[in-house]
Amino acid sequence: MTKICIVISYFVYSWSAFGNSMLIPMDDHQHNHLKAYGLAYFMLQRQTEVDWLLNYRGGSFLFSYSAEAETECKLRGISYEIISAAKVNTLLNEISSPAVNMNVVRLEKVPRIAVYSPKSDFIQDETDAVLLVLDYAEIPFDIIYDEEIHNNALARYDWVHLHHEDFTGQPARARWRESAMLEYQTQETTAGRLGYSSVPAMKLEVAKQLKTFCASGGYLFAMCSAAESIDVALAVNGLDLFELADDEAQQQALDYSLSLAFENFVLEPPYSRRFSDINVGRGYGSMGSYFSLFTFSAKWDIIPSLLTQNHKHIIREFSGLTTAFNRGLVKPEVMILGENKEAGNVRYMFNELGKGFWTFYSGHDPEGYPGRGRTATDLNLHPNSPGYRLILNNVLFPSAQKKKQKT
Repeated sequence: MTKICIVISYFVYSWSAFGNSMLIPMDDHQHNHLKAYGLAYFMLQRQTEVDWLLNYRGGSFLFSYSAEAETECKLRGISYEIISAAKVNTLLNEISSPAVNMNVVRLEKVPRIAVYSPKSDFIQDETDAVLLVLDYAEIPFDIIYDEEIHNNALARYDWVHLHHEDFTGQPARARWRESAMLEYQTQETTAGRLGYSSVPAMKLEVAKQLKTFCASGGYLFAMCSAAESIDVALAVNGLDLFELADDEAQQQALDYSLSLAFENFVLEPPYSRRFSDINVGRGYGSMGSYFSLFTFSAKWDIIPSLLTQNHKHIIREFSGLTTAFNRGLVKPEVMILGENKEAGNVRYMFNELGKGFWTFYSGHDPEGYPGRGRTATDLNLHPNSPGYRLILNNVLFPSAQKKKQKT
């Protein structure tokens, strides 16, 4: 079986013997965690190799010193340390020790990022947590939607994000907000122009293309309703199941082998705000508890270790349309990264698909609060958000150098 592994580089640095280096700490001493990710992206754009020190001071970044990098740290309000070659070697020796749960991942590639989002004025795109944090971290991205995917735009990108979306394309679900109904009418026009018989038919084809993008080597990151509805749409696979009278008939008709993360789920009626029993959250209501990130071996389970890098491992839960995932419906091969064990729900999960990877992250906004709904968050007030850090871990994930390994 072919596996994709991250290349590690904790012994030799071509630059470490020739001058100072810059350490961007990501523990509680960091003034602005979120902008630090944007700095790492900036350095990759400047063709500077960046090393991600897994579990070292909260998942710090290390790269060769330059006056430009120091200026950027000062302009962006990012805490940094200038360290000597000798200090780098000491640090690397510490990380390489079998006695510590640390590792180093070399970041080399500048990922091409797309956000799947409507471009009309009907939807408040500024409430999408990924759009918010990409803008705040100063990481460039493109916005694409159904027509671009229909025209094969996915081939231009390494990483695609899905957020507010109903991949089942049901008009009854859009009735909850006037803006959603207006957007649905726009989708009907688009579907007709592109030759689809209906919005559900168009959305199913988009869902299939996104799955193919992932299987072909892409990185798919979904939050909130998109993480649930894409699996529902794939399992329904074009059938009209909303007329079925009972749960048993639904389970016989759905093809769970086509979905990414969930199985054996039951659909909600088309007029419900929920899609299925995958969602065990409480909408935009009170979320007073916390979920925990799992701890993985940084030397052996490199990818999940990378995706869970943080300065906090107990994270306040946040609400949304699809707030939490039903643990009993998660496929056995899926790797759970974060959960509320007491409540029995999953908040963060990941798996490989073919040559690529997908991550599902439940909830709408990691710094949202009950009752605010779709009002945008000001990240200037949350520069050290551990919930938003999980998003940015995924953004940098495609930058990691990889190789094929036979097992």
